[in-house]
Amino acid sequence: MAILVTGGAGYIGSHMVLELVEAGETVVVLDNLSTGFRWAVSPKAKLVVGDIGDTALVTALLKQHAIQSIIHFAGSIVVPDSVADPLGYYLNNTVKSRALLEAAVKSGVEHFIFSSTAAVYGNPRENPVGETATPAPMSPYGSSKLMTEIMLADTARAHPIRFVALRYFNVAGADPEGRTGQSTPRATHLIKVACETALGQRERMDVFGTDYDTIDGTCVRDYIHVMDLARAHSAALAYLRKGGTSDIFNCGYSRGYSVSQVIDAVKRVSGVDFEVRLAPRRAGDPAAIVAASEKIRATLGWQPRLDDLDTIVANALAWERQLPARKAAAA
Repeated sequence: MAILVTGGAGYIGSHMVLELVEAGETVVVLDNLSTGFRWAVSPKAKLVVGDIGDTALVTALLKQHAIQSIIHFAGSIVVPDSVADPLGYYLNNTVKSRALLEAAVKSGVEHFIFSSTAAVYGNPRENPVGETATPAPMSPYGSSKLMTEIMLADTARAHPIRFVALRYFNVAGADPEGRTGQSTPRATHLIKVACETALGQRERMDVFGTDYDTIDGTCVRDYIHVMDLARAHSAALAYLRKGGTSDIFNCGYSRGYSVSQVIDAVKRVSGVDFEVRLAPRRAGDPAAIVAASEKIRATLGWQPRLDDLDTIVANALAWERQLPARKAAAA
């Protein structure tokens, strides 16, 4: 039985595909390549270029490859962009996820793993924040993901499909073997932006907001290595295959770092003291959000292997150094 990975040519999805093919799984990737790359997909997987909103295409793929499990990454992820274009985000993240889910139900798919986000919590009253906290998203991005979680829960109650939604905290780093990484132009991920600046690909970087109620006035986030996140999906798949019930899990390390601390780490690991410009707050950014991760560790048996900020930064830097040559070779 094959696994369908939507968005498998993108940042997190391409790491997931590596994890699956290395485990001997048969993998079909569906990606419209709006932010992903053909060369990021493992040659051991089958890439189909198309949109998850194309119900005829999705239905044909599910039937042709006897798909029993879907891991759904495809979507838009930039919080400030969602504030500027809420309808675009609701279309891409919610409406198209509904179309994918309907095709899954009609085709008899048994397992659905969803790429959700810590943004559903908004600005939590307490940190670390647990899965039982009341969702209060501050952006259309967070709301679009929460809507999909609600659809999944309602659908699982009405049909024989079970799901796991993984609420990611801040994903960073790259494959330690250098096979894939964060490759999207103009990406807004803090560690990627800082690495690009350290390598001279940007003149400077901005810090958005220095007056938050945090350790140093800058936002605090829980950074998780992308390969540990991929392994969390594998643990979720194993859990569902063993008959696990539908559930939601945080994916983070339960440790927060401020923006200033992350920038210091990039400067330390790279050996470069680059320019940092202080800027006003951005809409939709909570002051601090850190994962309570006891549930995923206890229920799925997930144990992170790369829980170290300097390791995350070193892997990200190594990827950024080789990315221009990788893109040039694929051109």
